[in-house]
Amino acid sequence: MLVQKATEQLLHLIARAKNEEFLLSEIARLFVKFSKADSADIMLADLQDILMLNASTLAPDMVGLARLQRGEGICGKTLEIGEPLFIPSEAYAYPGFASLRGIPDEAANGCAVLPLHYAGRKYGVVLLRRAQPWSPTRSEQDGLMHFSMAVAATIAAFRNAFRAGGEERALNALTEVSMRISSSPYLEEILQLLVNFTAQQFHYKVCTVRLLDPQSGDLVLRATQADSKGYQGKGSIKLGQSIAGKAMAMGKTVIILDVLDEKDYIGHDLAVEQGLRSMICVPLMIQDRPIGVLSCYTPEIHEFARDEQRALETLAQQAAALIENAKLSVRTTLMQEMHHRVKNNLQQVASLLRLQIRHGGYATLEDALKDTEARILAISTVHDLLSREDLDHVDLKTIAETLVHHQQLSFVLPNRNITFLVRGQDVHLNTTQATQVALILNELIQNAVEHGFLETKEGEIHITVEEKEGEVGLWVSDNGDKLPAGFNCKNAGSLGLQIVNSLAQALGGQFKLNDIWGWAVAEVKFQRQGGE
Repeated sequence: MLVQKATEQLLHLIARAKNEEFLLSEIARLFVKFSKADSADIMLADLQDILMLNASTLAPDMVGLARLQRGEGICGKTLEIGEPLFIPSEAYAYPGFASLRGIPDEAANGCAVLPLHYAGRKYGVVLLRRAQPWSPTRSEQDGLMHFSMAVAATIAAFRNAFRAGGEERALNALTEVSMRISSSPYLEEILQLLVNFTAQQFHYKVCTVRLLDPQSGDLVLRATQADSKGYQGKGSIKLGQSIAGKAMAMGKTVIILDVLDEKDYIGHDLAVEQGLRSMICVPLMIQDRPIGVLSCYTPEIHEFARDEQRALETLAQQAAALIENAKLSVRTTLMQEMHHRVKNNLQQVASLLRLQIRHGGYATLEDALKDTEARILAISTVHDLLSREDLDHVDLKTIAETLVHHQQLSFVLPNRNITFLVRGQDVHLNTTQATQVALILNELIQNAVEHGFLETKEGEIHITVEEKEGEVGLWVSDNGDKLPAGFNCKNAGSLGLQIVNSLAQALGGQFKLNDIWGWAVAEVKFQRQGGE
């Protein structure tokens, strides 16, 4: 009668269970209620007959952590033989008894171990414990065996039903993720949407995307939805290294049933910390050329069904195409931007040459060409820095340091001992302003070198950069020769100072050159603009 009632409750459980974790937890409670045991553990077997604790009324915090190797302990033996084992007392002293971490041995005095076998398949075992001696009657033993067979059939039916609906679920999840990631044209956003919605729709604990760096040949972590800083900071891996590297190198999906048992897996400590067990690595391919890998992890031992694997592979193909399109779009934008910059820079050079022609005043052609070279190098400095830094911003201090290096090589006479100092804030300027300020700095530094140290043999030139509430201040000061009495930079005949004044006005700013406490101080102030 008790067996029939317990079996009826199993049918109600199948109807209510939304996942296997809930089903097994309720079955463990039913075993305790039906057998009058103090506790019940359900351990399910993987393909290698390794037993994992999947439900426990005694130590629920050890679910997914405690496990037994093939044939280990009384549970491992029961799984192999397929016959129940009843130990009336002192089960913890029974030959081959294996302790489980987190579960006290003293709880196992009288024990019953029941195999969960159905239709020729080993699903696992149930371990029932009593803290006191326990000798179930023959009728009670038969009842426990019949109920364990019903439980095994229930697990088989639930998994079959889950697989039957798996293809439809995988298709729905695939459609949802594909729609999300195809809605963005930006690479970083595509990658983040991919990991976020793949984890959400397929119920994964962690999803990551690594992309191949063509220069280093490394797989670089580009996106993950994991909150752990340790996981977000995972380093690059070599092609062919670890599981993701192997999937990438082979161009094939790789499935690992338990990463904790996989010697080639890198990061066991982090996997334990995050509670990761099974993983699937799907390469991102463009015409048989791998560009990255999508890795997904589950918190429990999980056999990735064929329909689930196919859905992920289809998703990876779509993601790879979107990633490649995003990269192409960025390259096209960069190319257009570079053409635009080159055109503007050439126009700037032409304007400077026209100014030089009108000004004249050069003693030799060599002097004129030397000035022209310095101005072109100033423009080149900005162009070079932009190619190494952000697309539309460059640091003003870096410009100053680079120009100082050029000036030291080209203009400082061998018999002069001039010390340069660049100081101040990191101020980033957009392309147009950076080019104009580079030309201003070039003229001011060159002016300080050539005119500030005609008589003075040694001294200092300081370049200072500041920004306050969007106003950029730039000062070039030297303690060399004094400015002439009554000096006015607006009336000075120097081409360099005319260029500085003109560029300062183009920036919407102002330029001053004065004697302050024995230093010649050139000051330029203007409002910083945003990105282009």
